[in-house]
Order: sequence, then structure tokens, then C-alpha cells
Amino acid sequence: MAAATPLGTFQTIRLTYHPADHVLHVELNRPSKLNAMNKLFWQEFRACFINLAEHTFSADAVWDVRAVVVSGGSAKIFSAGLDLMDFATGFFGDGDAARGAMRFIPAVDVMQDTFTAMERCPQPVIAAVHGACVGGGIDLITACDIRLCSSDAVFSVKEVDVGLAADVGTLQRLPKVVGNHSWIRDVAYTARTFDAAEARAVGLVSGPATIGAGHAAVVEEALRLAKLIASKSPVAVAGTKQVLIHSRDHSVAEGLKYVGLWNASMLRSSDLTTAMQASLAKKQPKFSKL
Repeated sequence: MAAATPLGTFQTIRLTYHPADHVLHVELNRPSKLNAMNKLFWQEFRACFINLAEHTFSADAVWDVRAVVVSGGSAKIFSAGLDLMDFATGFFGDGDAARGAMRFIPAVDVMQDTFTAMERCPQPVIAAVHGACVGGGIDLITACDIRLCSSDAVFSVKEVDVGLAADVGTLQRLPKVVGNHSWIRDVAYTARTFDAAEARAVGLVSGPATIGAGHAAVVEEALRLAKLIASKSPVAVAGTKQVLIHSRDHSVAEGLKYVGLWNASMLRSSDLTTAMQASLAKKQPKFSKL
């Protein structure tokens, strides 16, 4: 049964808030379907992160979230990608091809915005991948800030095997995450499976190479890292995320100008004083919520 949370009531994802650490754990929650992404998932995952951004800046916010972990939950794998059975009827409908295409475009726009909503939320998001991460799973993790994986993780940009070009973010974000275009075209053209060692070698994932197999091992490390990030100034962390995303999509000169303007206002934050005083006193700083 779906449980109500301050961010909404969801069936395809499960939310657990760790208040002492200011960390939100978002688990994909279709274990019997290997976390295949059905139509409801795209609605709920998008709503979760849109609502998180709104909740963060609400005066009566119940959760003070400063970092997020996304994992595959109790499923055997992280995600099997798009639920092809649920989308078997297609987007186009019957009749005129042009009208079918016009119905397709807004539907894909919403699906693309599902992971972009996560990317633009102010909190850093850590993907904790175990088992297989296929198709839409790659779309999801490339929109995360940090990607960790278990030793038994395997990955596949699977879309060419089902007759389409990946259209929810992989082909746009993966080149900027990895940077090796030869390798990217290799895995995108062939849909071949690659393992955790290869993912680490090309820079798709980071974190200790000693992470063990299975969900628990990678989630433990992800929660540890999220707790560390959440202990920092939320203003500084959110600003760093915003500047990194802007710099990724703009020139160095534009990025420098942007961060100068950003800090012109953000350096007035009380977090700067709090951090300096804690450093001088050799104490752990305590920051107020965003």
C-alpha cells in the first residue's frame, strides 16, 4: 500500500527520510517487475523531485533534506528500464502520422523532464546501483550528481536493441559524464553489457572499489556519503550544484561570470560565519535549513 509522505503518496517509489542525517532515500519500488519504469513511475518520480524542490523552500517544511540517495530498493536489480508491456499501445495512436507525432512529442517531453526535475532539485542526488542498470536506468543515473555501484553491477544502453535511439537523456548526458566519445558510441551502438570495473574505468561511477555485491553494500556507502554532504552548508552545496550544472552547459567565461554573480549574493549567507566560527573552535558546524 502506498504511504503518504510530505512529498506525496507514491506506489512506484518508496521514500525514507533520515532526519538526524538530513538524508532522503528514494527507492524504486516495483520489485516484481525488476523496477521497470511504467507510466505511473514517470509521473511519480517527476512529482517527487518537483515537490522536493518546493518543499525545501517552504516555511512549514516537515523534512529538512540536504542530500538524496536513489536506489533499486528490494528488487534483484536497479532497473530493467522502460516497461515495454505498459507502453505496448504506444504513444502515436491510430490514424494520421503527423498527428500521432504531435501526440508523441509532449509525452516524451514529460518523460525527459522526469529526470531533469531530479537534476535541477537543489540537493545533490547519489545513485546507488546494484545488479543490472538498463536503458532508462542509464537515463536516470546520468542525471544524478554522483553514481556509486556494487561489485555485481552491470550496465547497458539498451535502446538500439528495441529499435529506437535513447531519448530521455542518456545520449545528451553520458558524453558529458564520461567524455570518451569512442567508448560512448561503442556502448550506444552495440547495446552491449559492461560491468562495474569498466564503468569505473571510464568514469561513469566513482566511490571505493571495495564496495561489495548487492543492494545493502552500495546503499551503505551512498548513505555514508550523503550524510557527509548533508553536514556541509546547504547554501554552499546547493550553489555548487547549480554552478556545476551551469558551467557544464556554458563556456568557461560564462561560467566564471555566473559564479561571480552567484557569490555576490550568496556570500551574505549566515552559513559563512557559522562555518568560520566552527572551524576556529574546532567544532562541527550546525547550519539552518534552506
